[in-house]
Amino acid sequence: MNTYIVSAICGCLFFVTGFSQDRNIGELLNEIEQNNIELKAYQSLIDGQKLQNKSGNNLPDPQLSGYYLPFGDHQTDDYTEFEISQSFEFPSVYAARNKWNNLKAEQLQAAYGEKRQEILLKAKKWLIDFFILQKRKTIEDERKKQSQEVYEQMQELFNREQVGILDLNKAKVAWIQEQFVVEQLEAEIQNQKTALQALNGNQPLGLDNLQLNIPFQIQTVADLWNEKLAKDPKILELKAYEAAAQQNVKLEKTKILPDLSLGYNYQGVNGNNYSGVYGGLTIPLWNSKNKVKAAEANYKYQQSNTQVVQQMLYAQLQQEYNQYQLLLEKYTEYQDTIETLNSEELLFKAYSLGEYSFLEYYMEVQFYRDATDRILQMEKQLQLLQAQLLIHQL
Repeated sequence: MNTYIVSAICGCLFFVTGFSQDRNIGELLNEIEQNNIELKAYQSLIDGQKLQNKSGNNLPDPQLSGYYLPFGDHQTDDYTEFEISQSFEFPSVYAARNKWNNLKAEQLQAAYGEKRQEILLKAKKWLIDFFILQKRKTIEDERKKQSQEVYEQMQELFNREQVGILDLNKAKVAWIQEQFVVEQLEAEIQNQKTALQALNGNQPLGLDNLQLNIPFQIQTVADLWNEKLAKDPKILELKAYEAAAQQNVKLEKTKILPDLSLGYNYQGVNGNNYSGVYGGLTIPLWNSKNKVKAAEANYKYQQSNTQVVQQMLYAQLQQEYNQYQLLLEKYTEYQDTIETLNSEELLFKAYSLGEYSFLEYYMEVQFYRDATDRILQMEKQLQLLQAQLLIHQL
């Protein structure tokens, strides 16, 4: 009998833990990436553009033409002629354009990566907001409980005529304020859930057990910059533009070579017929004029643009890094000071023992509550700034 009871209890515990597993931010971002409607639509657009570029390297359609000339003043049989031909660019042009298409595909994929990064950064910041709101609600729930206890104590003291109506009303107002703060936070949490669900393709997103275990210490600026150079879609897109522009120079140079045509021709008149191979070429005198120079000018621009944008991105990284380090230093100092005091809990115990009047307690506790709120706000700022700094890791 005991064996069945133990088995049943274990089964219940397994069931509960299976549905209360902690969700980290990485898992949630992966889920959002899979379900986000905007990303799916953008990927379809990218795929279509790749196919469009690839179709530009197809051969022209074959051409079939024919003549049948029965009219006119002639003594011979009617004249008949038909011809089928296929024109194409010089073979090296197709190889060069194929390489250019591959580089354009990398460029488009980098653009998708940039869109993906934009959406996931938004999702990560919203998840940070949600996590901080949950922490605030936990704190405010405890404050609401304390305010209710204080009000109930004041009510008892008022009933015994040991305090006046003004002190009772102050305690009641403080309790009502805490109730309103909790209600506001509940509404904000629900709104944030709705916004995150929209990013997740309107699919439910398990957020009740969200854990945000993100270390505050990060790499040096040099390490971060090297990572960005290798991973950041903005930089990869710049490099893809530059490589595609360089390949376009080679492509335009190969287009200077003549286009070719091959085919079959048949002519028949007066019982006689002639047939054979048809061949032709175009002489590239006018169409390719200045196109190579234009491609070279565009390549030089892309090289310069890559350097300029990379310099701007590095300067931005340096500024954000300095701001982050300064905020982290102040946050650590602030947090260490407040945590060692544990003043809000001590003040409540002192008030419960009658060592403080309500007014004295409320003024003192408000100071420490403001400090706690400030720490939580600094934590949020640190997490958001770190998300921006490490955007290339998304």
